[in-house]
Amino acid sequence: MTITEQIKYAGVADRELDLFESQYPLPEGMLYNSYVILDEKTAILDTVDRRAVSEWLAQIQDILGDRKPDYLILHHLEPDHSAGILELHRLYPEMKLVGNAMTFRLLPQFVSEDLSALYETVAEGGELSLGTHTLKFYLAPMVHWPEVMVSYEQADQVLFAADAFGKFGVATDTEDWACEARRYYFNIVGKYGAQVQMLLKKLAGLKIRTICSLHGPVLKENLDYYIGLYDTWSKYEPEDKGVLIACASIHGNTMKAAEFLRDELEALGVEKVVLTDVPRADVAEVIEDAFRYDRMVLMSSSYDAGLFPPMESFLCHLVAKQYRNRKVAIVQNGTWAPSAAKTMQKMLEPLQDIEYVGDVITIRTTMTEANKAELKALAEQLKL
Repeated sequence: MTITEQIKYAGVADRELDLFESQYPLPEGMLYNSYVILDEKTAILDTVDRRAVSEWLAQIQDILGDRKPDYLILHHLEPDHSAGILELHRLYPEMKLVGNAMTFRLLPQFVSEDLSALYETVAEGGELSLGTHTLKFYLAPMVHWPEVMVSYEQADQVLFAADAFGKFGVATDTEDWACEARRYYFNIVGKYGAQVQMLLKKLAGLKIRTICSLHGPVLKENLDYYIGLYDTWSKYEPEDKGVLIACASIHGNTMKAAEFLRDELEALGVEKVVLTDVPRADVAEVIEDAFRYDRMVLMSSSYDAGLFPPMESFLCHLVAKQYRNRKVAIVQNGTWAPSAAKTMQKMLEPLQDIEYVGDVITIRTTMTEANKAELKALAEQLKL
């Protein structure tokens, strides 16, 4: 793939990887993106995961031909982007490594040889001229590691965005970008919304024609859409109006109540109602929907004087990603000593800007007519 006449794509599609970071399901695999700039001087931008190094090196050598790279730019050191450093160095031992101070503080953890003689350190606003192409660097700490930086190529107006604007999957087009980009963002980057906002402010004055992420497709059109979503996500603002009903039911009774509530909300004209069976769902998908919509109902069975573990796991993830600025309602089920609501409320205490809707509804094993009346009232409170 050619990004511009002198900027080439050197990524690898890993269709066999089943879990990203050993936790996020990948039904379609993952792209590891790398780029090469061919100018008076030549730069390689990032490497790939160990699973893809051989294929990637073959691409690099094919792109370079008889040339040797002058620089390897290290935007991000996570292993899926740094596994090829040492092998590339052994092929081109005079190649300089370009990174920031934190990059080189961490790099010895990722390579087994001392490469410090090759370090070329850049700081915020630093530039690297390759000839007609000049890279300007912007530090992006905690988006989503402390050493992350992005670079802006000024001649062709290309943003090399590290993990920002990335997505799960191997598709190289932008069809359905938002779904897997949203799941990627909230589970990988989402905790660091404030840092993403800082980066977006740094980039606000740049004219960007192309975004090259380390995962997912190269973005060349409708960039305001992608940047706008990142702005919304990183502000913890709801993307859409709707209600997520996150239900953790042991024997199906809580699920019946959840289905009743869903039907009531839809009857009231709530445009989007998503009912998720938490124990059977990918927790990353539930996190994605929790952040996407402006309202959420937590419905769970009690368990061991606490909370049904699948719901507990979901809430642990939700709190870790700093869920905020939403309306939340709670429904619990318990046969003799309902404990789910108290546990959920305790777990959610660290969250900011949460507005609780209605009183806790308690179901005693099976939904009664009184419970139906309570759920109908809750649906009225949840509709906008």
